[in-house]
Amino acid sequence: MKTKSLNRNTVLLMAISAAIVVANINYIQPIEAEIAQQFNLANAVVGAVAMLTQLGYAFGLLLIVPMGDMMNRRQLIMRLLVLAVISALLAYVAPNIWIYAIASLLIGVTSVAPQVIIPYAGFLAPSGQRGRVLGNVLSGLLVGVLLSRTVSGVLASYLPWQTVYLIAAVMIAGLWVVLYRKLPRDPRPTPTVTYRDMIKTVPQLVKQYPVLRASAVNGFVLFGVSNIFWATLVFYLQHQYGWGSREAGLLALLGVTGVLAAPLIGRLADYFKPRTIIGLGLVLSTLAYVIFGLWAAHIWGLILGIIVLDLGTQFGQVANQTQIQSIDPKASSRFNSVFMFGYFLGGALGSFFGNLLWGMAGWSGVCGLAIVVLVGGFYAHFVHYPHVLKKQVTQLR
Repeated sequence: MKTKSLNRNTVLLMAISAAIVVANINYIQPIEAEIAQQFNLANAVVGAVAMLTQLGYAFGLLLIVPMGDMMNRRQLIMRLLVLAVISALLAYVAPNIWIYAIASLLIGVTSVAPQVIIPYAGFLAPSGQRGRVLGNVLSGLLVGVLLSRTVSGVLASYLPWQTVYLIAAVMIAGLWVVLYRKLPRDPRPTPTVTYRDMIKTVPQLVKQYPVLRASAVNGFVLFGVSNIFWATLVFYLQHQYGWGSREAGLLALLGVTGVLAAPLIGRLADYFKPRTIIGLGLVLSTLAYVIFGLWAAHIWGLILGIIVLDLGTQFGQVANQTQIQSIDPKASSRFNSVFMFGYFLGGALGSFFGNLLWGMAGWSGVCGLAIVVLVGGFYAHFVHYPHVLKKQVTQLR
């Protein structure tokens, strides 16, 4: 039943869906300067609004995504798409920063459909192909992140920045029509657990599974340092090269390396320990910031650093997803909720503190902040987590 429900076309559709919806939460990054100029705001204030989108997404993950374990996932996805359209339209018509800030928060909350799609794909996939399927769907997610920055940056250089959100609303509405016809029915019987009882189990799962806690911390670190860079890139380009949102968007296209690598990373996660792949993600992200710190003043250094950083982020994302989706299929949405909450909480704080450090200490402050976060990530992954796991095994004996 699983193999029949998840053919190649279905996986492709899930990947495209993840790309279109997740793009909503990243449109703001290349156009922060335009928003600051229109509303006459300091860069740090716009950074706080960008943080609201990430925070909204994080809390949507924590409070909405677990519903995938207690209700029909197909219906949940369709309802979330309707809310995402409404949120994007509110951002499009926002007359002031306060309405735009509210819209940004709601965009984050309502754009969590990909995080219902991902565990759904993992549930439908045969166990021996789970890493490959998740790698393909996650490559779609990365395409959405990648193209959202490019589309947003390029459009804002020719049209009012609000146009980005109108286009987003139209695309999601079109996606709703396609998914209504093509998305597979959820084969599970309807669970009888209530929302309140289901939410109560989330802290228990966090306590029970050290691997889940480790994945959440890894996600926090890797997406945090990714957003530290992307939230401040447009300001660095203005300062160093006199460039703007268009160039920031075009540079985002370099993330295609991570897209192309995602299926390969998924296969590696099927054959090697996911922890090994996650460790490699930490190494690559650290190398990226070494490159940024030493050679970002040269365009070749900036390009090389972006490629390495996106690879590091993707290594961690795919391997962590493969790791947590292999724990217990019955709680896959809740596992994904916990992991992605940590992931986007890191992204939100990365956006905010990246902008703050840019204002206080410039590019050296941005790179220094990322290195500090990565040192914490190395400690958690290579020292703390193995110690906790060893202690748990000893107690079980």
